[in-house]
Amino acid sequence: MPELLDKSLLLVTGKGGVGRTTVAAALGLKAAGEGRRTIVCEVAEQERLPTLFGGTQAGHHERELAPGLFGISIDPERAKEEWLRYQLGSALAGLLGHSRIFQYLTAAAPGLTELVTVGKVWELAQLQRKTAKASPYDLVIVDSPATGHGVAMLRAPRTFSEVARVGPIHRQAATIHRFLTDPAATGVLTVALPEEMPVTETLELGGRLREEMGMRIDRIVVNQLLPERFSGAEAGRLESVDGRGSPAIRAALSEYRRARLQRSQLRRLRRAAEAPVTTLPFLFATDFGQRQLEALAARL
Repeated sequence: MPELLDKSLLLVTGKGGVGRTTVAAALGLKAAGEGRRTIVCEVAEQERLPTLFGGTQAGHHERELAPGLFGISIDPERAKEEWLRYQLGSALAGLLGHSRIFQYLTAAAPGLTELVTVGKVWELAQLQRKTAKASPYDLVIVDSPATGHGVAMLRAPRTFSEVARVGPIHRQAATIHRFLTDPAATGVLTVALPEEMPVTETLELGGRLREEMGMRIDRIVVNQLLPERFSGAEAGRLESVDGRGSPAIRAALSEYRRARLQRSQLRRLRRAAEAPVTTLPFLFATDFGQRQLEALAARL
């Protein structure tokens, strides 16, 4: 895990519902705790991070969540306005940005939302940032969209650089693509649950990244792993006791079987995956917040 935190950009991806935001936030806390100035980016106007840290939504603004850890929810429209300002200057960018025809054209352009989103991520990861008076970050962590949409976002810069063969769009998109596919600068961490479908999708994602982007998964985090409370022999004795019908014993045996199935899928993933696999425990907590994130960060 330390080698990932030494990169400039870390993409956290995986199937929907596996806990990508939680893992991204825990990684951010770990990096910040080691002295790295870190920002976690949410995309598609998601704003789950502030709630985890007990704060209020801040939108398309860089906001400190914990000492040394910042968060931002990237708004594609704001990101598009910033890109126009960088490329064209404030006056012309303002004129185009308020043009109804231009807005129709950009809304119809396939992949533009993904391009300006990943372009904002790229800007955050630069030592010399374009935003006035903005301080650089040591590490940018992206809470990427679910697997399919996440690959589409990564593919957008190369697509635009190929379509626009010359000019500023070509140059900018090609620069972003080179940064994303440079293993020294960018890392990929995939989150999965120890269940059949998330494990299958994680294995498929490794192939897609390799074939479509020339990228690889650096680390897999299996989230919400239940503890093994009983051995097989102990479970057998529980099944044989007179109180087999009691709710407590039924619940204990149900958890034992679920934990056993989880470890079967974990073994399957470790056998087939090229990347190393790390596990995080299922946390039994009524409220999930910064204290629980710190516990996960300590386990990473």
